[in-house]
Amino acid sequence: MQNLRLLFIVSISALFLSACKKNRDIIAATPPPAAGNSAGTVSSLQIKDSVLLLAKDIYLWNTQIPSGFSVQNYSDPAAIMTAIRPYSIEQGFSTAVDKWSFAMKKAEWDQMSGGTSTLGATTGNGDFGFSVFFKAEGDLRVRLVEPNSPAALAGVHRSWRVISINGNSNMTAANSSFIINATSNSTSGAFTFQKPDGASIALNLNAANYTKKPVYMDTVYQVNGKKIGYLVFNSFLGNINNINSEFQRVFNRFANAQVTDVVVDLRYNGGGYVSLAEQLSNYLVRSSANGSLMMTQIYNNQNSQNNEVTNFRKAGSVSLDDIYFIVGRGTASASELLINNLKPYMDVKLIGPTPTHGKPVGFFPIPVGDWYIFPVSFRTTNKNGEGNYFNGMPVNAQIADGLDKDWGDVNETSLASAIRNITTGNYFVNFAGEPAYQETLPVSLGNEKLNESSLKVTIGNLKNF
Repeated sequence: MQNLRLLFIVSISALFLSACKKNRDIIAATPPPAAGNSAGTVSSLQIKDSVLLLAKDIYLWNTQIPSGFSVQNYSDPAAIMTAIRPYSIEQGFSTAVDKWSFAMKKAEWDQMSGGTSTLGATTGNGDFGFSVFFKAEGDLRVRLVEPNSPAALAGVHRSWRVISINGNSNMTAANSSFIINATSNSTSGAFTFQKPDGASIALNLNAANYTKKPVYMDTVYQVNGKKIGYLVFNSFLGNINNINSEFQRVFNRFANAQVTDVVVDLRYNGGGYVSLAEQLSNYLVRSSANGSLMMTQIYNNQNSQNNEVTNFRKAGSVSLDDIYFIVGRGTASASELLINNLKPYMDVKLIGPTPTHGKPVGFFPIPVGDWYIFPVSFRTTNKNGEGNYFNGMPVNAQIADGLDKDWGDVNETSLASAIRNITTGNYFVNFAGEPAYQETLPVSLGNEKLNESSLKVTIGNLKNF
């Protein structure tokens, strides 16, 4: 039996390396059944052994995984990925830095990475298509509505206040677990919302599958002689060709409008494909950076031959001296990579209620049985070698997330602050006398919990394997 397990591990490792050579963003190989197994099935122990072997090879902190680490103590690949996180000790940090290594069933990942709703992926149930944050203690707001989702079709908008869920009107931070389960993990729900005009509306929503739309909105404002392009971009996951086409459309629009400044809203963007972060970097960077170093993708010492350097290839004709990003705790992974890429070349200004999430590392899906595992496998640095922002990127101006306004409203606090700085040089109405925004502790704890369920991913380039 031990020989069969070893044969399976060697086979899956070979398939993994072969797949890496063929695919830049997603590995799609399927491991063979164990040799000698007449039923053609793969045992749970074989899968877990393979997960550990691959982690000891590709995990960024692979040498810190103890030699006596036993997979028998864990129920499945997801539990193993969580269990290796404490061994991610990074110089300059007193505690383990990995909060992201995970595993997911292939069916679920294939839906999510392609831009489809994911709740109950194996049963096809989908989700409601909206998420929530606290504006203040007891004041729960719709922060985001997927345009093609059941919530959007029912008319729900960002900024609506949630009054009750399934008859429960306790919309406080202490009740966050109930709120998460009812809004993110349920297939049906009864919701009462309050609209901005004070009117209430009761809606029964049923979860459904739909295609997500990463580009939420793009528009151009003309304020005090400035033409300001605004892009709300919510995910680097989805159909890569479609998203690249959207980038081209948006920046053609900005170029035709002769925009002088651009604000990119990434406040809830948890990341996605490195290739898309590179492409958006190419559209945003100033023209003089063409051909210069954008980023370096760095693996552990055992896999250093796969380190990859990427240079800018300027796209479009919009050339900026500075760039504004609206960010927050939900800004993670590929979103932070985009920001870090541009910092050596432009005056990058961050606006939002909190620092960014803090994930300067990435991974890619490795197939094991009917699972994909995602051990953190590489770090990224910019032209200046900067990249260890595990504590997040600090904001230039700490401004409230304007949860009481819809997307694109020029009075929404974060967008208004960006426009104000572009046109006057100040972030605040009265720069000298206005204190920076501070979340109250209940709001901070509640929103941290609400944000935990969103995936933070940087899916790396694989062309060097």
